[in-house]
Amino acid sequence: MKHTIKRRLVLQSLASSLVWVALPVALKLPVASASAAGPSGSAMPGMTERIQKAIPKSGELLPVIGMGSARTFDVRVKSQKIDQLEKVLGLFFQHGGGLIDSSPMYGRSETVLGELLAKVPDKTKLFAATKVWIDGKSQGIAQMNQSEQRMRVARFDLMQIHNLRDWRTHLDTLREWKAQKRLRYIGITTSRGNHHKELEQILIREPVDFVQLSYNITDREVEARLLPIARERGIAVIVNRPFERGHLFSRVKRNALPEWSSDFQCKSWGQFFLKFAVSHPAVTCAIPATSKPKHMSDNMGAGFGRLPDASERRAMIEYFNAI
Repeated sequence: MKHTIKRRLVLQSLASSLVWVALPVALKLPVASASAAGPSGSAMPGMTERIQKAIPKSGELLPVIGMGSARTFDVRVKSQKIDQLEKVLGLFFQHGGGLIDSSPMYGRSETVLGELLAKVPDKTKLFAATKVWIDGKSQGIAQMNQSEQRMRVARFDLMQIHNLRDWRTHLDTLREWKAQKRLRYIGITTSRGNHHKELEQILIREPVDFVQLSYNITDREVEARLLPIARERGIAVIVNRPFERGHLFSRVKRNALPEWSSDFQCKSWGQFFLKFAVSHPAVTCAIPATSKPKHMSDNMGAGFGRLPDASERRAMIEYFNAI
């Protein structure tokens, strides 16, 4: 199987590479930038280039691997897990991380993040994102103010409407806050397929800067409509559930990586799945969540080297589906 796919890659490479290189210009896509990790974070061993993509509405660069906090940071501030989470957060910044995503829906995650971020000596690269998840204008404002206090940020880089909840009401508030420079970007999120039709219309009609949605090598429904719309409208895309809540690892646990994945500096299944997600031209970054330092280091490795091209992405799907 591996040799068949490898031969196919060689035969496809000349034709597909021309299409892939032209794609960002022809479709006005954000172009990935490989840049040195710089003083904010050490490069991963053997990988000197950090991969970043541009936020379409501004051109600002974001590292393609961010960090989620659902479940993983929902712990008691005094619990024994705090020291481990502090290491996780430290590794995130050490390896050039930027976007950290949370939500009031995630229990104590915002509060724990605020406690730990206060201990980080250099947070200049932090891109702080959370969500509003409540009904009503005044309730939404109160919740967003509370999130600022919990995460200890002067203002959020990105405020998102969580799972489309009361989105018309909150979108008006977010526009006001953005005009007042109380936040930098506006977004909307979903992790539910039954929201996709409504989300599609929002992306077409409303001026949002970011959309967050579920996407991975086995759940590619958004490739049909949502990702093309985001690309056409210049909306940055954050990918949640890039590991399908861990189910992808269960499927491959007895299988080796394909030898050709080393061509794009892939050293683990986690990096394989992450590089697949963020290599889609419409995707800006992915936000895997973990509470384990070794997994954080591995996740961050996916943000270095290079991303698979179009023919390699097809081979990744074919290889995975054959397992």
